[in-house]
Amino acid sequence: MDDSSKTGAASRRGALMAGVGVAAVLAGAGYAWMRSRPSAPATATGPGAGAGGAASAGGEVDQAGAQEFWAQEFETPQGPKIAMASFKGKPLLLNFWATWCAPCVEEMPMLDAFYRQHAAKGWQMVGLAIDQPSSVRKFLEKTAVSYPIGLAGFGGTELTKALGNMAGGLPFSVLFDKDGKVRQRRMGRLTEADLQAWSGLA
Repeated sequence: MDDSSKTGAASRRGALMAGVGVAAVLAGAGYAWMRSRPSAPATATGPGAGAGGAASAGGEVDQAGAQEFWAQEFETPQGPKIAMASFKGKPLLLNFWATWCAPCVEEMPMLDAFYRQHAAKGWQMVGLAIDQPSSVRKFLEKTAVSYPIGLAGFGGTELTKALGNMAGGLPFSVLFDKDGKVRQRRMGRLTEADLQAWSGLA
């Protein structure tokens, strides 16, 4: 092989290796972009999703976790436990809250009014406090509500995640229908418009 043939072959090999290198860089960049881009948030199901500006929960419901929820029992500030299984058969609005959470405290009078208005129609409501029991008792002495309150403790954060609240934020509300299935979820403060829309779902 003469010098010109050797030079041409070397040039072709160099071009081929350069092309492979560029392809590898582009593939790596594409993979990095796919890993770094934000995933599309999950939206709550049913009419009224996102009503009033409340954020939909950002994760899928762990169905096994949802079933475990109905097997849970929680102590109350007064002492006796409440069994979640006893609420099956009728619509249930479940609200996770804490005394240190300002939006939680702000929405409680509205939730209490909704419960008193719809209890005669078969609606149920439970507030699960992710907080110290002593703080909850002290708070309820000044701000009483008509619906039952359970003491979930700080472990209640894991329960919210099983129900679709992957961020673990508060307040977090879940609407169950009479069959115990999740119909709506909200992370953030509820509004009158939310409750009005939800009241027609379960």
